[in-house]
Amino acid sequence: MTREAQVLSLVQTAGRASVGALFTSIAKAHPDRTALVDGPRSLTYAELERRSNRLANGLLAQGIRPGERIAVLSRNRLEYFEWLLAAAKSGTILAALNWRLSAAELAHCVNLVAPRALVVAGELAAAGQAAAADVPRLILEEDHERLMTGAPDTPPELAVDPEEGLVILYTSGTTGLPKGALISHRALIARGLVYHYVMQVPDRNHFVAWTPFYHMVAIDHGLATLLAGGTLWCVDGFDMDALCPLIERLPMAWFVLVPGMVGAFNEEVRRRGLEPRGIGVIGAMPDLIPPEEIAEATRLLRAPFLNTFGSTETGLPPGTGGRIPVGEVPTRLSKTQTPFCDLILVDPEGNEVPVGEPGEAAVAGPTLFSGYWQADEVNRRDFRGGRFHMGDVLRRNPDGTLDYVDRVKYLIKSGGENIYPAEVEAVLAADPRIATAVVVRAPDPRWGEVPVAFVVRRDPALSEEEVIALCRDRLASYKRPKRVLFVAPEEIPRSTTGKIQRHLLEARLTGGGGGG
Repeated sequence: MTREAQVLSLVQTAGRASVGALFTSIAKAHPDRTALVDGPRSLTYAELERRSNRLANGLLAQGIRPGERIAVLSRNRLEYFEWLLAAAKSGTILAALNWRLSAAELAHCVNLVAPRALVVAGELAAAGQAAAADVPRLILEEDHERLMTGAPDTPPELAVDPEEGLVILYTSGTTGLPKGALISHRALIARGLVYHYVMQVPDRNHFVAWTPFYHMVAIDHGLATLLAGGTLWCVDGFDMDALCPLIERLPMAWFVLVPGMVGAFNEEVRRRGLEPRGIGVIGAMPDLIPPEEIAEATRLLRAPFLNTFGSTETGLPPGTGGRIPVGEVPTRLSKTQTPFCDLILVDPEGNEVPVGEPGEAAVAGPTLFSGYWQADEVNRRDFRGGRFHMGDVLRRNPDGTLDYVDRVKYLIKSGGENIYPAEVEAVLAADPRIATAVVVRAPDPRWGEVPVAFVVRRDPALSEEEVIALCRDRLASYKRPKRVLFVAPEEIPRSTTGKIQRHLLEARLTGGGGGG
């Protein structure tokens, strides 16, 4: 190697950092700050640094090598982030298992990543043992401290490349078995920087992580909090007895609210007369939440609602950052493009579409994941042209904002015309008599496919004819629903992340189920 090449190598090395190295640095700067809190238990940065080092060294002593996977099946608890930092420092990859899955789905997720160890906590021991048939090592709750005993409390002497994977999060598609999204040190560091920018996070921020730790919200932003010297509060799920005192006690940049719980949350806040200490922004995914519930939540917590559009694969980008003002009942949910993300909208041939035309979101940037685990064909398709194609159709407005149109993979092709269900749903949802509208495709002998609407009514007198009439002035004739089925809210099937599972509604149609 020439002298110039040696210098270049040194320069390039200095420009790389791993999650483990960054945490060690912040722990040295703020050893006495509180890093993690879980009920009555807490760890300072110095304590978390020592314990994660011992755990990392304990893993390596067991013969688990960098690049190999450690699967974790656990509810929300302090130890989860000890394992995450231990993986970061040992160069291993943490596969975050969804404990809500069926036994068959859980076995699929374990087998997909072929872990060298499966960590299981608490009441999940039986499910973990059943899923661990082909896993070399099962680490139960009682093994956690034992694994650290006698291990060095200094970081392993490893140079971890930031492009190496750190976490595998399982994506819940609308069909088929979960895919494992590999997220690198580089992506998680970049997601932390974007989080601090978008949320305007102050020093010594508090982040309350109550959403499941197998989702990106807790992993991405919990880690972002720890890499910046803040305090991460672990809460096991939507527990109002645990959450309300924290809202009253802690200033926080972001308090997460998700679809399906906002109405119940509002009711409980009203009942308790809760007084928030101070929140910068609340919420996520407003497209899936009744507008009146959004407005009430902002009034109760005295904070705007975050208008998000991101994914497990991209983090907060490409469309998170806009706010719904306090007290406003939103009628339009146009997204604000997130900084530090290169986004274009493309047609099926990969050509960028003009402003005002719908196109698939194709993104590049440092927050992007590193592909799906053991899915070369899917990765070749989704990363075509050197960008990740999200499968979501957006439309850019003249003012630069972005409107969600639909999933590119769910089209209704009727007589040669493409129908995006969200266009029809937006028309129906605008009527105050309708709480929820979901449009799916149904086979048709003449047109191939036609749209059918499943509707949750607020007004029980609303008829099928009135619903179809709503579309006459707003939509082309071929886009209008050919049938309307009235259903209860619980009959709209959703995944664990709130995505509507259209294929189950389709099956209801083809199987002869109905409603009316």
